[in-house]
Amino acid sequence: MSAPVFSTLGCRLNAYETEAMKELAAAAGVENAVVVNTCAVTAEAVRKAKQEIRRLARENPGAPVIVTGCAAQTEPATFAAMPEVTRVVGNSEKMQAETWAGLRVPDLIGTTEKVQVDDIMSVRETAGHLIDGFGRHRAYVQVQNGCDHRCTFCIIPFGRGNSRSVPAGVVVEQIRRLVDKGFNEVVLTGVDLTSWGADLPAAPRLGDLVMRILRLVPDLPRLRISSIDSIEADEALMQAIATEPRLMPHLHLSLQAGDDMILKRMKRRHLRDDAIRFCEEARRLRPEIVFGADIIAGFPTETEEMFANSLKLIDDCGLTFLHVFPFSPRKGTPAARMPQVKGPAIRDRAARLRAAGEAALARHLAGAIGQTHRILLEGPRLGRTEQFTEVSFSQAQPEGQIVTARITGFADGRLTA
Repeated sequence: MSAPVFSTLGCRLNAYETEAMKELAAAAGVENAVVVNTCAVTAEAVRKAKQEIRRLARENPGAPVIVTGCAAQTEPATFAAMPEVTRVVGNSEKMQAETWAGLRVPDLIGTTEKVQVDDIMSVRETAGHLIDGFGRHRAYVQVQNGCDHRCTFCIIPFGRGNSRSVPAGVVVEQIRRLVDKGFNEVVLTGVDLTSWGADLPAAPRLGDLVMRILRLVPDLPRLRISSIDSIEADEALMQAIATEPRLMPHLHLSLQAGDDMILKRMKRRHLRDDAIRFCEEARRLRPEIVFGADIIAGFPTETEEMFANSLKLIDDCGLTFLHVFPFSPRKGTPAARMPQVKGPAIRDRAARLRAAGEAALARHLAGAIGQTHRILLEGPRLGRTEQFTEVSFSQAQPEGQIVTARITGFADGRLTA
């Protein structure tokens, strides 16, 4: 008998949940199985999931294949129709101990129920299963799941359900355990992080949670927050950015576009000037802060002039790390029914955005030469600054520790020290 083979596609939250599933599977005695945790963010992500399922089925002949994650939630019939797949499990079900008790190989083989996917919109609470750490040196803590917004391009709310928050007290206790285990950095994660607290008593905001963590866990050296919606940044979060050196000066922004008409057609809640204003204000409060951002290339109806506004946003907001997504229509979303941009134009615009992003990163790296940075070591010769910039070292360093080093240059998208 051997431990299950797990494969994770997609976001950090999926990776976090895979770690939780490993614990649940082990506790239930699940063995000799393949588990694929899928992503649904684009049509390409679904295609890759099918490819991964077929590959793992070939490499593990006879092992039952369990498919879960966002694509399994939104398209259960698609995966159930694959001959390689034994069971399709929903996003809520995958985090429940009783689900895994029913996935032991003797029970699983020969059962007729292939799809175990309920209505995700009926889920009102976050999964109670929390894991103490994910990653060896940086821990990720899920504080929120789901999304109440309905951007016209996005299928994720139908894979994750409505927004649910983990109570602050539970988050603080978990972070205390992580610090006691030796983690020097904790990252707060969620699907729509800035909506944290809206469903809790008194409706606290993300900034309240950040301030509470920093106050009640004084031994935590570094707290980082993952992707946020800048239009939902609250006053306490801005205060934390300005006054709390243990809150890392790096924010990844869900911007998606830089043209007002495209933002409206996306059903986003901000306009171009809102994004610029937020970046200017955050940089005024914390001059060393850097920004990453998600940008979609070739959204339906996007003209060359509209695209130029997105391209210009890189400079106008002072973005450093760019995640570029060529638009991919998702069946069932309003954007899939809009007039589409032709494929070659989408690919061309995505390439131009990536080139502009590479140039912005190069400027950031060049500007760091000669500076001294505090770097968390992820490996003997690799770490990240407080701004999340990668650093490679010429000599081995103590893994998991925070060291102070002088930046001597950069190469291949990384600083050298």
